[in-house]
This record gives sequence, structure tokens and C-alpha cells, in this order.
Amino acid sequence: MTAAVLFGAGSFWYVEPVFGALRGVGYVQPGYSGGKTHYPTYQQVQRQNTGHIQVVQVRYDSSQVSFESLLEVFFSLHDAASLNRQGSDVGSQYASAIFYTTPQQLQSAQAYIERLQVKLKQAVVTRLIPASVFWPAEREHSNYYLRNLCAPYSLAVIQPKLREFAKSYKTLLKTKTRLDLRRAT
Repeated sequence: MTAAVLFGAGSFWYVEPVFGALRGVGYVQPGYSGGKTHYPTYQQVQRQNTGHIQVVQVRYDSSQVSFESLLEVFFSLHDAASLNRQGSDVGSQYASAIFYTTPQQLQSAQAYIERLQVKLKQAVVTRLIPASVFWPAEREHSNYYLRNLCAPYSLAVIQPKLREFAKSYKTLLKTKTRLDLRRAT
């Protein structure tokens, strides 16, 4: 069965290639959700006056990958205890958020967060929001990493995260995935 969810875990530039590499995920699109502005642009969202969060829309086959596995990956990608901040990315557009599409996703996310708070011994600030309008990001943001392997952000932020992810989640990866982890020479 095909299902969808929106994940906000900081910059969609590094979140997109991770979810795209997962077995059972058929589609990942960076974009914006949760705000008031129609057809927001990257620049508008960065100014923090739209109310939108950078997200990735993930469409997945629940017979191949569980929502629980997606939650595990989501929470491994960012610091869910940091309010509106992921590393050097600061602002409300980088909020930790799950825009759920079913009551089951909400229940699973609530239970996961409860367990995570006990494990971390601190509050998790991930927002659980019913999915509404998803605004796709501009074309230059789709597949940003694969099109910009040697860009400073790719080298300093995305590649280290992808390396760590690939080591920890080998069993969830597609057999012919392209997590290009080349080092710039």
C-alpha cells in the first residue's frame, strides 16, 4: 500500500538523498509546508515570514518499509531536542516536524517520541502536524546533492551525514542506490 508523509528535519538538501536511498521509498520531493504563504519561494521561507518549514514529501510502500523504520531514520538525521536549529542551520524553517497523513502515523510518531524522550532524558520538540498543503521547492533544490557533489555544503554537511547513515542503516538501503560519497580531489 502506498502512503505519504512530510518530514521536516532541517535542510531538505541532506534529508532528500537519505530517504530516496531507502528500500520501499518510491518518491521524495523537497518543499515547504505548515505556513500561510501560497507558492512560497526558498528566499521567502529563509526570511522566516511565511510560517513554512523545509520538508521532504516521502511516498513509500508500507509493505516494503514500515513507518516505524521511516521514523527511526528521520530521528537519526537531526537533533529533535533542538528548537528551530539543526547544526549551523538556524530558524523556524528548520523546525523538527512530522506532517502526518493518517491517524496511525500520528499514533506511531507519538509513541516513538515518548520512547525517545525517555532514552534522551530530555524533551523532544518535534511538532506533529496534520498534513495539509505541500508546496514543492524550486527545481534547483530537487536532487541538490547529486547535482552538487563538490559544493561546500555537500562536502561539509551532506557527505558526512550520508556516510554515517549508510553505515548504520545498510539493511534499509535499496540494492542499487546511489549515495555518492566520493571525496573531492
